[in-house]
Amino acid sequence: MFITIIIKMYLEPFLINAVLAGVAIAVITGVMGCFVVWRRMAYFGDSLAHSALLGVALGFAVGVAVNLGIIIICSIFAVLLLWLQQKKVLATDTLLGILAHSALSIGMVTISVMGQRIDLHSILFGDILTITRSELWWIYIGGIIVMIMLVINWSSLVLMTLQEDLAQAEGVRVLLCNLLLMFLMTLVVAVSIRSVGILLISSLLIIPAATARQLAKSPEGMAILASVFGVTSVGFGIYFSFELDTPSGPTIVAAAASLFTLLTIYLQGIKKK
Repeated sequence: MFITIIIKMYLEPFLINAVLAGVAIAVITGVMGCFVVWRRMAYFGDSLAHSALLGVALGFAVGVAVNLGIIIICSIFAVLLLWLQQKKVLATDTLLGILAHSALSIGMVTISVMGQRIDLHSILFGDILTITRSELWWIYIGGIIVMIMLVINWSSLVLMTLQEDLAQAEGVRVLLCNLLLMFLMTLVVAVSIRSVGILLISSLLIIPAATARQLAKSPEGMAILASVFGVTSVGFGIYFSFELDTPSGPTIVAAAASLFTLLTIYLQGIKKK
């Protein structure tokens, strides 16, 4: 299958951008997804992605890059959530529901009022096959920043994830690490929107990491395996999306879900024996 993709890349040049973007996104979402799974932040990732639509509206309204608009709005969303959590106004899941759906609704209303012709389908569900070279630069610059920050702060983030009290005793600035983690997730969402869309980005964060967790024996091993499963899912997704003319975002997520299901069935079968 992957040989077929390589051959088609020469025949269909636009596939080169799709594959390069898919590999980069799979790697960063795989690593970040580990923290989402470890810290049970699946709902936060989903809420952050929902708020990205307001960032898209901001980008078109102000005339700046859409990715920049997403980063600004998602960063405000993350900081506001963290502040409300500190104040203990409401339960976290309640706050996430209010903020996420409010941002999504305001974004939809803003885009409708603007009257501009915007391809909402590609924003909501992604279209990796139409990624341009400039968007590819955004993805790689954002991805490199995320990976550098993760490598530098890996031990502190893992320790904070395992036990916040222990991390504080070891001199880790927990609040700063939480802000960093939220900012990195914001960056990941911003660069991944065009691949799987606002509504499905949380799936690419959760499913490869959850698949890797069944095999990994260390945090680093899980991060590597999650990236490998992510790249594999993207490869299958791009191939079947191109061959069957299906939406690329849902096809990638379906491939990831299939890998998770098959591995789970296989491992459960081994345990029974």
